[in-house]
Amino acid sequence: MHPSRRHAHKLLFSAAIAWATGLNIKASFAATADDLHQDADQTLKTLFRQNATAALISQKSKATLVFPKIIKAGLVFGGSYGEGVLLKNGRPAAYYNSISASWGFQAGAESFAYVLFLMSDKALTYLDESKGWELGVGPTVVAVNEGVARNLSSSTLRDDVYAFILDQQGLM
Repeated sequence: MHPSRRHAHKLLFSAAIAWATGLNIKASFAATADDLHQDADQTLKTLFRQNATAALISQKSKATLVFPKIIKAGLVFGGSYGEGVLLKNGRPAAYYNSISASWGFQAGAESFAYVLFLMSDKALTYLDESKGWELGVGPTVVAVNEGVARNLSSSTLRDDVYAFILDQQGLM
């Protein structure tokens, strides 16, 4: 392929990805902090209805970080975006964005919510001092699925953070 054609194809491909992910990002913005807080409350209610263990964990947590809607899209290059709220004693304490980029064998679009229960002062300190969160670095994070949930009780909660993913839609 001619170098200028290859460059044009790369440019068109990059523009298509930017347009597609940009469209989804705009849709995920909360209109106000109150809207984000209401969405977070609804996400927690849904989670507690679906998973009794999550309700148990929430009672023991120091804080809860809720991302009611993450939008993810990609075609070789991808990205995701969502807005979240940190709740302490059920009240908003801080607001966060979740942003990621990726590349590799991928195609599609999906949306989902996730909730992080911060169980220790170590997890809260890490979140405050790092000005963000990166899974795999810092406190211990346990992704809770049905199998893990069956084995958790108030006496077995020993990790720093428990993560729940819910409301998955789409295909990625």
